[in-house]
Amino acid sequence: VNSNIPTLKQRFLGSLIALLIRAVGVTLRFRIDDRAGIVGDPPEGSLIWIFWHNRVFTVPYIYRKFLPDRRGAVLTSPSRDGEIIAQVMRRFGAGAVRGSSNKRPAAALRELVGWVKGGNDIVITPDGPRGPVYKLQPGVIKVAQLTAAPVFPVGVRYSKCFRLKSWDGFMIPWPFSRVDVVFGDFYTVPRTRDDASFEAEREKLESLLKQIAA
Repeated sequence: VNSNIPTLKQRFLGSLIALLIRAVGVTLRFRIDDRAGIVGDPPEGSLIWIFWHNRVFTVPYIYRKFLPDRRGAVLTSPSRDGEIIAQVMRRFGAGAVRGSSNKRPAAALRELVGWVKGGNDIVITPDGPRGPVYKLQPGVIKVAQLTAAPVFPVGVRYSKCFRLKSWDGFMIPWPFSRVDVVFGDFYTVPRTRDDASFEAEREKLESLLKQIAA
């Protein structure tokens, strides 16, 4: 269990960023391509949301606006920045699991599986927290195989955006711009018997996500 208590600064920044997301979000024109049919006919069970790290800015707003009845947690790194992200997500009604491929990987995996088995969604940016950009890391495949929960790929494209000088070219949409959102078809990752078939599944899911947003 991560015992870190958020600092006053982290809580303040979390509130500030959440306010900024809402302020920009109300000006945006969203165009939804609901291939999964999740808005009109939401599934009963848990889902594993995935989307690229550099599109995360609008996802909390999209989540509250279009899928407000879903409940779950977001995987964030155990770093100080990860705590700020956790604080942002808390203000949109989502929990947080702290971990990454480098820090607390086994503990984070157990927590993610626990959230799913408890009937909740989990949210993973599979190329985060440090990239390479648009390279799907294997953790999401492991969680999907352990839980048998469908993967829910979400594509986000901005008509106009500001790009930060970060490893992934993090995108912040311009106010009053258009956001195209694809709720991709659910994909259930099958069990694999060897490294080659596991890698084939990883490549397939990476390709699926790139098709709807890259």
